[in-house]
Amino acid sequence: MMHYFHRQVQLWGEETQYLLQSKKIAIIGSGGLGSSLAFALGASGIGEIHMIDFDTVSLHNIHRQIAFKTGDEGKFKAELCASLIEERCPYVKAYSHVCNFDEFIQKNIEVDLIIDATDNLPSRGAINTYAKSKGLPWVYGSVEAFNGQVCFFEEASFTELFKITSKTPAGIAAPIVMHIASLQANLALRYLAGLSVKKDKLYYLFFNDEGELVTQKFALPKSED
Repeated sequence: MMHYFHRQVQLWGEETQYLLQSKKIAIIGSGGLGSSLAFALGASGIGEIHMIDFDTVSLHNIHRQIAFKTGDEGKFKAELCASLIEERCPYVKAYSHVCNFDEFIQKNIEVDLIIDATDNLPSRGAINTYAKSKGLPWVYGSVEAFNGQVCFFEEASFTELFKITSKTPAGIAAPIVMHIASLQANLALRYLAGLSVKKDKLYYLFFNDEGELVTQKFALPKSED
């Protein structure tokens, strides 16, 4: 196993790599962010990854949802992502859950971290409520057009900071999806490996009209609950 993870072991040692084998995560959504997270975290050595999504692949998904290819139309995204993870890494057990988030939490599966890979505010509100009820941290990520947001939520509350609406997102450029998923994955992996993570800080990244990448940071207040 350590030969497979050779470069990571060089980074943090065998003890930390074995620690990752004991960790369990849930990725809510298996589309753009979720399929990129399946690549980014699926071969990292996290012991158990749960992919949750009730949706199937459509042709218009494929350009930005990197786990899928033409010919996958009509197949369940969660099942494809879970298969991809196990094909790439024999040391990670991946489970697919073809259901929505409310149905998943009824299964009472315990995890160490939840990663948001959804595409709407109500779902993120539901993740926040559940995470707060369980005392779990979660990693938020969203993308739209050429911009995105990332935050590791622990003591702050998503629902106290964001107005929950059913607003439909605008168009999305494929690279920003992978970029935001990569940032989410780095936060998740650092946390699971026991490394320092800046929590409750919102990162907003966007390209301005001149094509310059701008990153803004906002410290979030603790929840009032």
